[in-house]
Amino acid sequence: MKTALITGASSGIGKELARIHASRGGNVVLVARRGEELESLRSELENKYKVDVSIFQQDLSKQGAAKNVYDFCKEKNIEIEYLINNAGFGGHGNFVDRPLEKDIEMIHLNIQALVELSHLFLQDMKKSKSGKILNTASSAGFLPGPLQATYFATKAFVVSFTKGISHELKPHGITVTALCPGPVKTEFEFVAGMGNGDMFKNGATAYSTALKGYNAMMKGKRICISDLGLNFMIKFLLPVIPDTILLRVIQKMQTI
Repeated sequence: MKTALITGASSGIGKELARIHASRGGNVVLVARRGEELESLRSELENKYKVDVSIFQQDLSKQGAAKNVYDFCKEKNIEIEYLINNAGFGGHGNFVDRPLEKDIEMIHLNIQALVELSHLFLQDMKKSKSGKILNTASSAGFLPGPLQATYFATKAFVVSFTKGISHELKPHGITVTALCPGPVKTEFEFVAGMGNGDMFKNGATAYSTALKGYNAMMKGKRICISDLGLNFMIKFLLPVIPDTILLRVIQKMQTI
């Protein structure tokens, strides 16, 4: 089974993606900021599934972080066949009232790190004429996002970027998939400052969301909207709903 590199692997969807890949006999490289959580997950996967697990503690929002990850894999002679760009975070509040440095950090992690890691590892995938990339985007990538304007915009970039490079890479035997879930019960809502809101109370589990994304990656699907209701809304209702109404609805949904 091929080796997968998973960012944001210490919790939530990233941790479940690591478990799913390891359960199928695949080796993994786990990347996240929190070293203790990575060590714990490594021990779990090695003991339970008897796979090779490498960990690299790194804050991907920092300049040069993506290159550090790539260099680590090169130094360890680890060939990455599946790149899973899962790391990311959101932030609640009116854009003008939020600390600018937090939104810049969000852009660095949600966009810049994903782009840099993709470009670095695609060089090797192109040479081998094989490989798969899974980008954790969001259903937010299809919507305007008052009270999470920067987060929604970063996910719109990920959706568009995935579509564009997936077409470019088709002749090279490489597939690129964007996982676009709705609300998922993870640490995300608390990091984003939305832990007391109603939006995530009936959210999907991290495991079910990760499994849908993983299976979509394996099938080479371009877009995976993991919630059936959202899939219908995005494909059939959004085109006919005026922006003024949509913006009010989304703002109300995100009001804590």
